[in-house]
Amino acid sequence: MKIRLFFYFSIIFLTYHRGNAQTRAKGLDEKLQQLADMTAKKSIISLNFNKFKDYVKSPPRDYSFIVMFTAMAPSRRCAICQHVYDEYMIVANSFRLAQSQSNKLFFGMVDFDEGSDVFQMLRLNTAPVIMHFPAKGKPKPADSMDFERAGIHAEAIAKWIQDRTDIQIRVFRPPNYSGVVAFVTLFALIGGFLYLRRNNLEFLYNKQMWAVAAVFFTFAMVSGQMWNQIRGPPFFHRTKNGPVYINGGSHGQFVLESYIVAILNAAVVVGMILMIEAAGGVKNSDPARLQADGKRRRFQSVVGLVLVCVFFSLLLSVFRAKTQGYPYSFLFK
Repeated sequence: MKIRLFFYFSIIFLTYHRGNAQTRAKGLDEKLQQLADMTAKKSIISLNFNKFKDYVKSPPRDYSFIVMFTAMAPSRRCAICQHVYDEYMIVANSFRLAQSQSNKLFFGMVDFDEGSDVFQMLRLNTAPVIMHFPAKGKPKPADSMDFERAGIHAEAIAKWIQDRTDIQIRVFRPPNYSGVVAFVTLFALIGGFLYLRRNNLEFLYNKQMWAVAAVFFTFAMVSGQMWNQIRGPPFFHRTKNGPVYINGGSHGQFVLESYIVAILNAAVVVGMILMIEAAGGVKNSDPARLQADGKRRRFQSVVGLVLVCVFFSLLLSVFRAKTQGYPYSFLFK
């Protein structure tokens, strides 16, 4: 009798387990098919609370999900959100167009106005945020992308995804001919100007003109214009407390911040030039002119000293704001 009961229970358990496995496999196949259909229409799947719960959080699931949490509505005043979304879209499109595309990775987006419940569930109070939801287990701290360290361009996002999923994505950017057009236009203007002044090219030997051009080029490089071209940061950042012009970290900057730094550097250099010119030799032997020239030089030296002290202090304040814990300041904190 015991053997028969054990035999019957074994049959019932195996039948239930097999049916549950078939149902689970069927549910997973159905999920993958639905996700594939949505991805075929658009690289990034828009997720509300129900879709996020069904496709990202609930089992069965053997695929990874990259989700961007953002606030794209103009009323939210998130200037960086649009820029990060554009770079995120480039990565998603590149993955969809790649021949190695698989059903092991999907891209989604949750907008705050459409999925505030998701923000509340994950305890997110900022945007934008890009998170990786692995196929097994819960997201770890490293599954949230650190924009300050990695950057916000598409190549950085693809590299971070590769580190988290071992899936390599080759980024394909749409062609941008604005730089070529600008260079050709500038070259044509310079060539046309030189052609019109071909009989009077003495200005090319003007040392002051070349010195000013060299100084402006130095300002552009020192202020981080090349970094802006490589990383593509936003112009500035809007927060609930108002716009932010200086990036709070030492690994990032805004475009407007680089302009501010260039202007501060230029003011310091102008002050130094004024003091150097004021310290020059005497050029007049007439007593009246010598006295007037002395007053002018004193005034010039004072103005130069004020420019150097004030604007160098502002530069030091910017550096203190970006480098937490820097102990030194001058005039301003």
